[in-house]
Amino acid sequence: MQGLGPKLCCLFSFIAVVNCSAPKSVVFKTPVDTTSKPINYQEKKTYELVDVGVFASNEFHGARLNGFEKINDSTALVLITPENTPINNSPYYAFKSWAKQPKPFYFTFKYPKGFKHRYIPKIEANNNWTVLDSSNIFKNDSIVTIKLLLTNSPQTIAAQEIQSASDVKKWYSTLAIANKDVVTIGSAGKTPLNRDLPVLSIYKGLSKEKDLIVLLTRQHPPEVTGYYAFQSFLETILNGSEVSDQFLAKYHIIAFPIMNPDGVDLGHWRHNSGGVDTNRDWSVYNQPEIQQAVSYIERTLKRNKSKLILGLDFHSTWYDIFYTNEDRANTTMPNFIENWFTALESNIPNYKVNEASANSDKPTSKGWMLNGHNAVGITYEIGDHTPKEDIQIFGKVSAEEMMKIILTK
Repeated sequence: MQGLGPKLCCLFSFIAVVNCSAPKSVVFKTPVDTTSKPINYQEKKTYELVDVGVFASNEFHGARLNGFEKINDSTALVLITPENTPINNSPYYAFKSWAKQPKPFYFTFKYPKGFKHRYIPKIEANNNWTVLDSSNIFKNDSIVTIKLLLTNSPQTIAAQEIQSASDVKKWYSTLAIANKDVVTIGSAGKTPLNRDLPVLSIYKGLSKEKDLIVLLTRQHPPEVTGYYAFQSFLETILNGSEVSDQFLAKYHIIAFPIMNPDGVDLGHWRHNSGGVDTNRDWSVYNQPEIQQAVSYIERTLKRNKSKLILGLDFHSTWYDIFYTNEDRANTTMPNFIENWFTALESNIPNYKVNEASANSDKPTSKGWMLNGHNAVGITYEIGDHTPKEDIQIFGKVSAEEMMKIILTK
């Protein structure tokens, strides 16, 4: 670096350190370009239809409302656009609405060409969420209109219940305080918008040489039902049962309760603030969220001289399904998936496992578990409209049976 100024020398030194400390990439059959793309920020504002006395607002975390226009005295057009394209056909929306005087009012959703309505509206009033009754949902080909009784108190109308980064923090902080002897809250780093990327380290005694299980969720912002399963799963592991105590004395869990806090709070359909699907970045780690999470996992494995045996990534889709890898014989637990699914069907009344098995060609987390560590990798998907009470049961039983099976390993 002879002849370079001191500031430039420092810069090159910093880049060298960063490059040396970056985690090793994992090769996939079908690479995906995960370099950052521009996103379209929604304008944060409260819209007023002056002559009908109706308001709509996106001025809260997790909101998605790109326009609000009067159609007639009883109906407004709700404009919803994605953060960027190409993107999955999963239009997410969330806004508050109220009126000067109580009145029935209609909302017609408009999406860009090629996108269709996906989510049944959830309504929040007085801190209580309900699913909008089907009698108040009207479809005309691909156009969806809903009817609400507006009052002067704002109601939230959303594709899924709002679980912002601050909501998630309240939950895991409470959980950690109640289990302070076994749970440590840490951070894998910061997002591009300076939000924390939290991680929970969970074990009893010493972490040295304890095999590692990784849990993660909210790579895709609207996938709240998967997050609820993650909550139930983790709460069961920490319920103080005899199985739980034995499990945490033998194994180490690291859990990422919100992998995409920027996208969650920005009200994105799918991507992070870099305009990228983070569940396609588990190869070269272009996005800070994945790079930092992978680095945290790798540091933990190296420090504790341990191996990664299982990774569960909690998501949501149209229906309940487990996406698994076909290659199992040479993994850390060749029979885990078969035994786990048998146990779920035996312990959940009237339950049948829905499995789709294929090795990940594209760089997803479950593929990274397999290709990077020969570990069992599973994408744990909960249906968009699976009832909360069912999600609680699925999360509880799947955690219990996972612990029992791995304890016999």
